[in-house]
This record gives sequence, structure tokens and C-alpha cells, in this order.
Amino acid sequence: MLVAAGWGNARIAAALYITQPTLRKHYFSELKYRDVARDRLNANLLTKLWELFMAGNVAAGREFRDVLKDNDLMLFGQTSQPQKSEKTPKLGKKEAALAAALKPDAGSTLGNLMAQRQSDKPN
Repeated sequence: MLVAAGWGNARIAAALYITQPTLRKHYFSELKYRDVARDRLNANLLTKLWELFMAGNVAAGREFRDVLKDNDLMLFGQTSQPQKSEKTPKLGKKEAALAAALKPDAGSTLGNLMAQRQSDKPN
């Protein structure tokens, strides 16, 4: 499990209170499959969650769904769900009228003149 968590040999050996040569000697087969250890751990986790869900554990079903969602994101190289753009806050009638009054209508001659004057105005 420590290999699947991404721990290096030195850290694993220290956690088990053994030397690195002893670790390599006795755990060679586990260390050899370092690149697939995470996948094996996830497969075991999914199996256990599915068994719990089929036994009636609703929380395990939600967790199963979340793990699948994370797995799908990983397949497409994403780290999180795409964020929806923020909605502009709804304005009341007075606020909308004030915002419209401060923004000139560029479609008219007067609006173009007002826009030019606002851009020329030093802030």
C-alpha cells in the first residue's frame, strides 16, 4: 500500500524499521510493480465499495461514484471538474438603470461621442 501511495524506498524502509537492502530483498516483487501499484489499490477499493453498495450501504455507492468520476477525469488528463463561469449578479431596476446610464450606447452618434469622452477622461 505504501508503494501505491507513492512513497520511495527510503521512506518505506524507515516506516517499517528496516534497511533499504532488506526492503529490496524481501519486498522485491511488490517494488517491481511500482507503476501499477496505484491501479491495483484503486481496483481493490472499487471492488470493496461495490460490495458494500450492493449490501445496501448508500454512502459506499456515493463514494464509488466519486472514485469513478476521478478516474474518468484522470483518463482525460484533468485534475478537477471544469468550472462553470460565474453568473453575473442580478441587478434591481435602479441598479440596472444606473449601469445603463454609465455605459454609452455605441450604436448612436451621441453614444460614440460619450464613449470617446469617457476613454479620453483621465482616471
